[in-house]
Formats: sequence, structure tokens, C-alpha cells
Amino acid sequence: MPLDLEAIKSITAGATIAFGAVMPAFAISRIASKAVESIGRNPEAGSKIQTAMILSVAFTEAIAIYILVVALVIKFV
Repeated sequence: MPLDLEAIKSITAGATIAFGAVMPAFAISRIASKAVESIGRNPEAGSKIQTAMILSVAFTEAIAIYILVVALVIKFV
């Protein structure tokens, strides 16, 4: 029995959301772990590292939001 177009759209949107949730979460955890490690090695640079970390996490979250938009476009267009 062949899949219809709506089923294919749903499967593709679901896979996009799954990939779009896992990869940014992995990236954020990596950013945070490296920032904590860097602050541990050089506590005086903590404020600069924290600022860069927050900016990096914000850009990573933006990518996750873009992936959500792509999944919605796949599903409803």
C-alpha cells in the first residue's frame, strides 16, 4: 500500500523536528561544557567567556527555531 502525500509530509516533518531538536541540544551542551572548562582554567576571564557562551547559545537556539519553521512549511504547504 503506497503512502499518500500527507503521510510523507508528516514523516518528513517529524524527522526534521527530531533532527532539529537533537543537534542544537548537542551543540548547546558542548558550548556549555567548554565554557565551564575554560572558566575553570582561567577564572579571571569568566565574564568574557560567559558573554560569548550566551551569544553562541542564542545563535544555536535560532537554528532550532529555523528548523521548526522548515518543518511547519513541509507539513502545511
